[in-house]
Amino acid sequence: MDYLVFRLYGALASWGEIAVGESRHTASYPSKSAIIGLLGAALGIKREDETAQQRLQQGYAVAVEVYSTGRLLRDYHTTQAPDSVGKFNYRTRRDELVLGRERLGTILSSREYRADALALVAVKALEGAPFSLAEIEQHLLFPKYHLYLGRKSCPLSAPLQPQIIGNSANYYQAFQAYQHKPILPTHKENQSGLSERDFIWLGRSKDRHYYWEGTAEDFSDDSTLDLTHRQTRIRHDQPLSRKRWQFSPRQEHYLFVQGGE
Repeated sequence: MDYLVFRLYGALASWGEIAVGESRHTASYPSKSAIIGLLGAALGIKREDETAQQRLQQGYAVAVEVYSTGRLLRDYHTTQAPDSVGKFNYRTRRDELVLGRERLGTILSSREYRADALALVAVKALEGAPFSLAEIEQHLLFPKYHLYLGRKSCPLSAPLQPQIIGNSANYYQAFQAYQHKPILPTHKENQSGLSERDFIWLGRSKDRHYYWEGTAEDFSDDSTLDLTHRQTRIRHDQPLSRKRWQFSPRQEHYLFVQGGE
């Protein structure tokens, strides 16, 4: 089985949760909707193309290995926008400020971000997948649209470094086989060839958090991992319509692996 593994690192990231009122929360790890959205942007699939978006989200299963959840950052956010006028649409920001000047109001919200977070993502192609993993890898290296970590205000802070890991039986083996490249440049390096800061993140003695779709066997057959202690959760991050921002629930497993295992 082949897997496409790539990293997500950013000074800021926001992995959207269910929005409640004026609060916009973030999870501590990438959602499937964010991962599929990033792949769609790299491939040049427009948000309005719901057929292609559905084929994309149904064609792949994902897993996440979290190295660092980063620090939680909250932003008190304000923006001015006019209220709606029947079926009239403001086509530009200038139209909102000029044509809608008499209807301007202030929208308040509290938004959350993860600062300095690092994770690996593994993608597995399912039956009927619209693109091969090699095609996706190439577009991650040369994306058609701008890539960001959950929100447009959260660009990548390091290259994705996508790698196709072949002959791996499961997600865990694919994560273990990934060849890490330096994230932050520095003149001080250790024997691993990584920077001192990278080694702190990536050292095998660090704790890991894993999230994946499928069964226990899809994740690992390693007898040193106690998969009986995994948790099964329901997360509302399966895209139904990106145009209407509708999402459905999906089942996801979680496993904590203590450093050194």
